[in-house]
Amino acid sequence: MARLSEASLRIAHEILGRYPRKKSALIPLLHLAQEQHGWVTDDAMTHIAELVEVTPAEVLGTCSFYEMFKRSPVGKFRINICHGISCHLLGAEELLEHAEHTLGVRPGSVTEDQISFEGVECIAACTEAPCLQVNYRYMNKVDADGFDALVSGLRDGSVYIPPHGTLALSRQVIPEDRAAGNAMVDDPSAPSWWPVEEGEA
Repeated sequence: MARLSEASLRIAHEILGRYPRKKSALIPLLHLAQEQHGWVTDDAMTHIAELVEVTPAEVLGTCSFYEMFKRSPVGKFRINICHGISCHLLGAEELLEHAEHTLGVRPGSVTEDQISFEGVECIAACTEAPCLQVNYRYMNKVDADGFDALVSGLRDGSVYIPPHGTLALSRQVIPEDRAAGNAMVDDPSAPSWWPVEEGEA
């Protein structure tokens, strides 16, 4: 079953409680689905649509718009090699060819030990070119030797990167007494999010 698991559903309801409009939780819930499966399944999108009370097409529209959400299985380690202009000028194309040779798969494919790679547009680290990301964690000024060392480290565990889809190693918890509230900002009867002490203003 590719819907949200019971554990993920508990977290989903906690996330939904943070927003005055359920639809506002759409992106965090897509991240949750991807964290569960490593990619966003069609059934998970349908489940999310039910939770936020929109159509599955609206969830798909958001999911397909953002590059960070994957709609098919990818490797446990997803390597995005930038080939924007700065990286291109400093050897990104050669690095892509080297990655294909080292990993033995074409861009977009997955190795037997769950590593995938592809060329991507600018990842906003132009001063550190050529650069890449492993599960969206930056590696800068990477050459062929650096790439081989990275892959070797991922394979033997000496380089730790959380599996694809993992956003953080700890989940945010907001104690009840510290929550700002989720009142609608256009509701004049809603309490102030940050109470003003007498004499302030």
